[in-house]
Amino acid sequence: MRGRVLAYDNDQGRGIISGDDGNRYEFVRGSLGGNVRSVRPGTDVDFDVTGRQATDIFVLGAAASTGQVGQKSKIAAGLLAILLGGLGIHKFYLGYAGAGIIMLLLFIFGFILLGIPTIIISVIALVEGIIYLTKSDEEFYETYEVGQRSWF
Repeated sequence: MRGRVLAYDNDQGRGIISGDDGNRYEFVRGSLGGNVRSVRPGTDVDFDVTGRQATDIFVLGAAASTGQVGQKSKIAAGLLAILLGGLGIHKFYLGYAGAGIIMLLLFIFGFILLGIPTIIISVIALVEGIIYLTKSDEEFYETYEVGQRSWF
């Protein structure tokens, strides 16, 4: 049967799927197939039903082919941070406009102060890019999309 994840608590490893038949089914992390350890609400899935439990759950669509857990790509964010980091483009991509504006202003006006703020903000962006790329997809999703952590 096909359905959509309505809720998932990564700490407890439990969630709810709304099936195409109009019923809701509970599931546990162990029911996720294809080496998936976490899903986000709104993810389309295919699953089997045992009583009121969803089992053998497989993610459908783009998330299944890319392995990406959330809406934002950690690879895109990491590359933006490494290549254009001082401008704060990666912050805007992740939805942190305030942090992006701070980085952009420090980068631009840092040249007035002998470029020291510009160098510092560029190094911070480089470190953030490396952090993004070394996190697992689940960690990246939990930290930057769910937890809304805008720095490091």
